[in-house]
Amino acid sequence: MKLAVAFLATIGATAAFAPAANTVARTSALNMVQQLDLKTGQSQLDTSVVDRFNALPYPDDKVLAEYVWVDAKGECRSKTRTLPVARTEAVDKLPRWNFDGSSTDQAPGDDSEVILRPCRIFKDPFRPRADGLDNILVMCDTYTPAGEAIPSNTRAIAAKAFEGKEDEEVWFGLEQEFTLFNLDQRTPLGWPKNGVPNRPQGPYYCSAGPENSFGRAVTDAMYRCCLYAGIEISGTNGEVMPGQQEYQVGPCVGIDAGDQLFMSRYILQRVCEEFQVYCTLHPKPIVEGDWNGAGMHTNVSTKSMREAGGLDIIKQAIYKLGAKHQEHIAVYGEGNELRLTGKFETASIDDFSFGVANRG
Repeated sequence: MKLAVAFLATIGATAAFAPAANTVARTSALNMVQQLDLKTGQSQLDTSVVDRFNALPYPDDKVLAEYVWVDAKGECRSKTRTLPVARTEAVDKLPRWNFDGSSTDQAPGDDSEVILRPCRIFKDPFRPRADGLDNILVMCDTYTPAGEAIPSNTRAIAAKAFEGKEDEEVWFGLEQEFTLFNLDQRTPLGWPKNGVPNRPQGPYYCSAGPENSFGRAVTDAMYRCCLYAGIEISGTNGEVMPGQQEYQVGPCVGIDAGDQLFMSRYILQRVCEEFQVYCTLHPKPIVEGDWNGAGMHTNVSTKSMREAGGLDIIKQAIYKLGAKHQEHIAVYGEGNELRLTGKFETASIDDFSFGVANRG
């Protein structure tokens, strides 16, 4: 799965924005900095102009709610609506909404209505306010107007699996790796254009220094945004391949782990939009050369696994996983065959194995 930063449309002739001769140019985002770059996505707007509008106060009886959902490719989409404060005090008070599913590959054009059902509220780190209220991010899942979960709504499947298992207190700890690229989507941060680093893997993992660490500012910004939002983000680190980073979410209980993970991915997208870098979750973004891929290691335990005698329960679960290895790997996303080769700290995609502190 891949996080895709949305591109702006190509900007036309910038001369059309030039002030007329012999007139005083008005202050604007266009003439306070150099003319807009013709490359899509690199708008170079002056932050002082943006901050001027962000400083405008919000009405004290209204909240901006950003509804976020997962599309057919597993990527996050969102749109904003204005709500009375009273409608945002709890998730069950939030209204349902809708979107055009034919534009996200989630519905046909002749029956394109998809319903957004709010599931979880987070504080919005991109629209902070100083009046004691919070704008919000709303994690949603997706249904037909008749109330049936659409095929891409894997949350509904997971929620059903958790039903009746509350006593087991299923904990998840999720280690999300990602790779940061320049906007050409070909050159990872820290790599020379059309080339490779002059040093192999080794010095980049959990590193410091300008020659080793690339993208720390992006990761730190995402970290702080997640903490502000109320996500249980528990850490970050630089990864093995230069330009690769990781953050961890959890421990979280049950379905809330999925809600927090996908909202953290959305926040990562938004932060990368601000920094104008491209971020991907692809398992093997660089296939040539001796470079690690990126995955999401998932740590899971139940209450019985954490109690005395839990190791036997753990082994029973492992044997069940092994018996359905091919069935599981088939739904883990595209591109895993490029990463799971038995090299670079991975097992072969065809083999199931387990061990203690064993990274292969």
